[in-house]
Amino acid sequence: MEIGKKLGGRYKIIRHIGSGGMANVYLGQDLILDRPVAIKVLRFDFRENKDALRRFQREALSATQLIHPNIVGVYDVDEEDGLQYIVMEFIDGTDLKKYIERQGQVAPDKAIHIMHQVLSAVALAHKNRIIHRDIKPQNILIDNQDRIKITDFGIAVALSETSITQTNTLLGSVHYLSPEQARGSMATSKSDIYALGVVLYELLSGSVPFDGESAVSIALKHFQEPMPSIRALHPEFPQSLENVILKATTKEPADRYQTCEEMMADLDSCLDPARAAEDIFTPVSMLSATKVLTPISTGNRDKEDSGKTIISKDPLVTEKANPASEQAVEMDTGKKKKEKKWKKWLPFLTVFLLLAGAGIVYSFFYSAEPDTISVPDVSNMDQATALKALTDAGLALGDISEEYSKDVAENLVIETHPKKGSSVVKDAKVDLVISLGEELYTVKDYAGETYESVMGELRSRGFIVERTQAFSSDVPEGSIISQSIEAGTEVKPSETTISFVVSEGTQSYLMRDLSGYTQKSVQDYASEYGLALSVTEAFSADVASGLVMSQSIASGSSFVYGAKLSIVLSKGPKEPAVITFAKSLTIPYKANSSVVESSSSASSSASSSNGSSSDAQSSATVRTNHIVIYIQDEDHPLTDIFREFNISSDEVVTLNFRILEGKTASYRVERDGEIILEEAGLTK
Repeated sequence: MEIGKKLGGRYKIIRHIGSGGMANVYLGQDLILDRPVAIKVLRFDFRENKDALRRFQREALSATQLIHPNIVGVYDVDEEDGLQYIVMEFIDGTDLKKYIERQGQVAPDKAIHIMHQVLSAVALAHKNRIIHRDIKPQNILIDNQDRIKITDFGIAVALSETSITQTNTLLGSVHYLSPEQARGSMATSKSDIYALGVVLYELLSGSVPFDGESAVSIALKHFQEPMPSIRALHPEFPQSLENVILKATTKEPADRYQTCEEMMADLDSCLDPARAAEDIFTPVSMLSATKVLTPISTGNRDKEDSGKTIISKDPLVTEKANPASEQAVEMDTGKKKKEKKWKKWLPFLTVFLLLAGAGIVYSFFYSAEPDTISVPDVSNMDQATALKALTDAGLALGDISEEYSKDVAENLVIETHPKKGSSVVKDAKVDLVISLGEELYTVKDYAGETYESVMGELRSRGFIVERTQAFSSDVPEGSIISQSIEAGTEVKPSETTISFVVSEGTQSYLMRDLSGYTQKSVQDYASEYGLALSVTEAFSADVASGLVMSQSIASGSSFVYGAKLSIVLSKGPKEPAVITFAKSLTIPYKANSSVVESSSSASSSASSSNGSSSDAQSSATVRTNHIVIYIQDEDHPLTDIFREFNISSDEVVTLNFRILEGKTASYRVERDGEIILEEAGLTK
């Protein structure tokens, strides 16, 4: 796909960001809504593949039915020039597989936070009768704020379709394949739950539970080998956390969680201290009792074989006793011999049993222990009621002590010493432990502390901890901005929900393409995002004057609020420089010119009344040359007369020229209509 191409006249391709089995994914820009989008385009080699085309269209249909904050949203589905494409929500982050490879094993709290979002999304799909069938970390996206988005419903099929659709092809990644899928059976919602259990194992351990040299060997392990123990790798994990994995990944679907909601509820409480000593989970199918079956026989053989039983773990298995006749005779002969031996020893056995019985009677009557009383259960009783119960049982009240308890209300009995059900002699003293109620906890000021550490501490004390996200340029990412309960407040943890506003760090945005913007438009955009704007100018023969030529933050790149942005505005084409220079010429005089110039002057004056006189002065005739000068520069064309005059001797003339950079000047001098001087291509 060519970078810069527009699909549907609306979605501009920015860059390639990934490839899948049958499609390429590009980062695009929605030019109408001005937002980044992910565009999945069916590869050219699948354009004629009807199965691939149908699967691609099914992905679009499946995804548009699912609207959930943890499922990648689909904005548009269209076709252009034979290219099928889906426009989806763009997630600025990575997939969970790369996240695990980069982070290694994930802490239990964070793993639960991630899985809670995944389970919530898959639960919605199951409610819409859609099973994903390819749940794996590669199809789970995670952004920089640990927000989860599930994608690729390319092989998800509505349950209504699966009732009539079943092939021998194993779909999905073999590392997360359920045993029933590995056997070639139909995938169900329980198959998704199995894959979710494997994903949880990988989050906590940093690796998949089953691996091998081939897909077949891995698939065999899924339905033959038990799930590896996560506690063998990390003994610090509570058994209750491992039990979630074991129950989700049992070999038999019936033993798994019935729904994603059930798994989510178990996961949310698995770190509670009260569940720390939980027994290891054992599937119901492994607890089935061994059945003892009586063999089928008829006639006299019933008497002979009545003592024989057949032990079978399979209720469908039945075994018949069918010995050969010779063996039957031998067994019958042996039986008669044994009966004779027993008859021989029968008198001695009778005497022994009588003596033993007499001993037991004597021990009962003469060596009996004193009467004992079982300590009654007085837990959750007030002190007066508990005292009455002890007295009625023939016991006495011993010491009374007090302890805090979040499980037993104030002033009620927590336990007794000795414990309930213990055997004690009559009138023995029983100590009571009375509850002071739940110990109050003084809430601290958690602003600036890391949310993960605070959450772990408060949950261990019984708090319900919630969080919301907010951008902040002052508080580091993952740290607490504010809390719902004021510091110094005393609360009961088991009855308290505390909410935190957690920093997502400085908010980032995608830079717009400012090419062709005016300075005013750029200033408005910079004000919206608090950008520190600097403007310079440069000549351009391609960009009109006053419009943006270039920008320091590239279009489509991320920037944070308050970042520095520099732009270059066009000054239009560069004006050439004006050059001025002068040239001096000597114009020669020609004596025998035909041009005559006459000048005369006469003056007369009146004399006194005595007389009159007139002096006539004859005019002198002088021959001159008529000179005409033409010049060509930025201000004068060569066709116009620049200067015209007469000379009667050689004369020096200075011509001043004004030309643009890269241009030249010229001149021509005529004397009495004849060109006597000329020159072209003049420059400074």
